[in-house]
Amino acid sequence: GSEVTEVHAYGAVLVDPEIGKAGDIDTAVISLKFANGALGIIENSRKAVYGYDQRVEVFGAKGTAMADNNTPTSMVVLNESGTIRDKPLYFFLERYKIAFVAEMQAFVDAVRNDEPTKVSGKDGLVPVLIALAAQESLKTGKPVQVVSV
Repeated sequence: GSEVTEVHAYGAVLVDPEIGKAGDIDTAVISLKFANGALGIIENSRKAVYGYDQRVEVFGAKGTAMADNNTPTSMVVLNESGTIRDKPLYFFLERYKIAFVAEMQAFVDAVRNDEPTKVSGKDGLVPVLIALAAQESLKTGKPVQVVSV
C-alpha cells in the first residue's frame, strides 16, 4: 500500500437542514493523493434512505476489486419489472457485529499470549490524521498535506 499525502475536501448541506444549523455538513467528497501517485475519492452522505450504504471499489491497471453492501440475504430477483434485492443493513452495528467481536477476540488473544496486536497504534493514528487534514481542507477550501508519522 501507499500512504495518503494530500486531501482536498468539499462538503455541503444537501439532505438535512438541521445538520447545517448545527454547523456541520451532511454530504462530502474527498479527493486523496497517495505517495505512489495513485488517486482516490471518498463520497459520503449522512443519509441513505435504503440502509447503511458502504461500498468500496479499487480500479487498477490489472483489474478491479470491489466489496458491496451487506444485505440480510444474497437473493436477487431479475424480471421484466426490474431487479429486486434486499436493502443494505440499516445500521452500522448490524453490519459490523461479527467484525467487532472478532476484533475484541484478537485483542484478548494477543494479550493472553503476550503477542503484538495485528493492528498497531500507527494503523489507528493514520486515518485520524487523514480525517483532520480533510476537516482543515473543508474549512479552508484548499488541499491540505497529511501529517506523516
